[in-house]
Amino acid sequence: MHVLFADGRGQLTLKRLWPWHQILARSQAARLDRALAEGASPEASASLAARAAQLTSTGFRRDLAVGLRRILVAAEPHDPPALPAAARALLDPARPSRLTLRTARISRSAPLLAELASRLLEPGPVPVRGVAMVAELLADGAGPLYNEAARDDLGALAERAATALAW
Repeated sequence: MHVLFADGRGQLTLKRLWPWHQILARSQAARLDRALAEGASPEASASLAARAAQLTSTGFRRDLAVGLRRILVAAEPHDPPALPAAARALLDPARPSRLTLRTARISRSAPLLAELASRLLEPGPVPVRGVAMVAELLADGAGPLYNEAARDDLGALAERAATALAW
């Protein structure tokens, strides 16, 4: 795989990503996701470029969307959101979440979370910043999806991620 890197002179250069870049990006996913969510340029380093490629892949985006849908289904089991057939096939009600969900917060933000899932499932390229924001939201066990004491507003975080996913 080849990616563009910013050289020290403000120019973009095409360079090869090696397999160890992919391994390094996976092992540092939390740190790299945070940096990309905060607006770091994927062209700044091989690790950021590799992680950006992972995040924006169709499979990873689908997995994030399915994670969001699972959370919505768990929070509102009596009225699950409409799902595309491909996403519905991936939902397994026998696999409950290992973390306690803050269902009241999720219910209040359900339309925004459903919108995030839909945007992630859209074909074509998406901005890496938005995908990284969703990945962080789902992975943060101390965040507003899972922790009652979290001070962050779930709706505001979802709105920022939705805005970042829009071109």
